[in-house]
Amino acid sequence: MVRHALRLGMVGGGEGAFIGAVHRMAAALDGGWQLVAGAFSTDAGRNQRTGDALGLVPQRVYASFDAMLAGERALPEGERIDAVAVVTPNHLHAPMAIAALEAGFHVFCEKPMAMSVAEAEAIGAAAKASGRHFALAFTYSGYPLVEEARARIARGDLGAIRLVQVEYLQGWLSRPIDEQGNKQAEWRTDPARAGLGGCLGDIGTHAFQLAEHVSGLRVDSVSAELTTHVPGRRLDDDVSALLRFTDGARGTLKASQVAAGEENGLKLRIHGEQGGLEWAQMEPNTLTLRWLDRPAEIVRAGGPGLQDSTAALLRTPSGHPEGYVEAFANLYRAFAAAIRGDGDRWFPGVADGLRTMRFIEAVVANAASDAKWTMVDPGEKE
Repeated sequence: MVRHALRLGMVGGGEGAFIGAVHRMAAALDGGWQLVAGAFSTDAGRNQRTGDALGLVPQRVYASFDAMLAGERALPEGERIDAVAVVTPNHLHAPMAIAALEAGFHVFCEKPMAMSVAEAEAIGAAAKASGRHFALAFTYSGYPLVEEARARIARGDLGAIRLVQVEYLQGWLSRPIDEQGNKQAEWRTDPARAGLGGCLGDIGTHAFQLAEHVSGLRVDSVSAELTTHVPGRRLDDDVSALLRFTDGARGTLKASQVAAGEENGLKLRIHGEQGGLEWAQMEPNTLTLRWLDRPAEIVRAGGPGLQDSTAALLRTPSGHPEGYVEAFANLYRAFAAAIRGDGDRWFPGVADGLRTMRFIEAVVANAASDAKWTMVDPGEKE
């Protein structure tokens, strides 16, 4: 039986937008998705130019998100979109995700999940009520050697985990480009569109999700500082946090967008009783393991000794670099498998979103108070 590619609609991601193009490349990479509809911009000209550039038929380039939902629902089931990719600024994530879920469409949403825990919980409730799948773009968890690190820790290779250190350093906001017309910087530093955290919500959430996902542990409480280095900026551009995990492990999280000269320096180090591992996003095909009683190991993507779950994420032979788009595509592939009912491949979803929103609120509360530690609300077990 020949399967059709799942049909994708997109809201946001018009010409000049970085992340919308990445979603489109990732979704298309394995042939499992076809972009067929979109409401790419509230600017009519920009919206239509984007649709034209992507080869969409004019009647499926919609003037608004609401028009897209209505127009697609009016189509026969075999023609309408299967899912919506939400690639807008943060303040639109919850209303759009909830509306799409209630209209019967699956949702792949940019992170952070929402503007607050309450909004995130509303998304989770809508996903449960609709029976539709909800995915989040925590891209770095889609890298093959991140999966290798997670699998080795899960089987006990390092022994009981003691230390978790994650850092995410960028330098692109070192100058006040948010006040100089840079659209990407402008909304990310606007509390009305970005939410409670600037750097915290934008890249601190990536660091937090990666630390919990790979270690298999949950952060119990935080002691944090939020700093705004650029004068006049309304949200944090630098985050430092001490982490306490529920099993007694300790950790640190450092995220900054004013680390001048840094590009996309996401690094994770985890140490247990018997050894430790290290992975860096800018050298993603290498996982380093260090031991108390034997020489260090270098594990390479496509090389020998990989777990089956890691090998399933690879597309090219050893020595052929895979990177950001391929990692993103792994999430879209798993999302498609869930929609089709093909197995139980993991992808970040409601549980990850709720955890990161609770982390944001705990960090903001702690940084604004004189308390030494603030609990991260465990919520119900998602």
